[in-house]
Amino acid sequence: MHEYHIFHKPYQVLSQFTAEGEKRTLAHYFRGISKDIYPVGRLDYDSEGLLILTNDKSLTHTMLDPTFAHPRTYLVQVEGLLTEQAIKQLQNGVAINVDGKQYTTKKASAEILLDDPQVSERYPPVRFRMNIPTSWLSLTIAEGKNRQVRKMTAAVGFPTLRLIRYAIGNINIEGLAPGDSTLIDEKTLQLLLKKIKKA
Repeated sequence: MHEYHIFHKPYQVLSQFTAEGEKRTLAHYFRGISKDIYPVGRLDYDSEGLLILTNDKSLTHTMLDPTFAHPRTYLVQVEGLLTEQAIKQLQNGVAINVDGKQYTTKKASAEILLDDPQVSERYPPVRFRMNIPTSWLSLTIAEGKNRQVRKMTAAVGFPTLRLIRYAIGNINIEGLAPGDSTLIDEKTLQLLLKKIKKA
């Protein structure tokens, strides 16, 4: 029987069940879960937001295979006041370093958020610096290079301070506090993902 868990991963939690030093892991939040359930992909230790866990190997393959395009939306707090020029660069693709080689990201959807998003407080919080303003953007990409979003914002001159994966397809963390999870059925999952198709 397949299970599909939607989890709001908190800041400074590893996307794995295996212990690693004193760092928190998924085992802190999923006690007694079946041992054949694993996260689909990963979310960096210093990133927050949506993580899907399942024992459905077919879904895992579909979501991780780069030939299948599925949009991932991030809420990103950056250092400095974002400019329209930076947004256009993000939309058109920027050069980042991937495994020691230069890579140009694919076209993306990006927009400045005029109002700060209604998100949970982070613990520990982002360091506040009196003389340096911050701003938020929404960024949707359909690829997943290592630390891609952070590299993209840095490439246009705005280092990432806080990174939250808000959605994959139409699955999102709305209503889930950090550390919370919910179970959904396969039919609902596929509807929200809109039957991921090859690009």
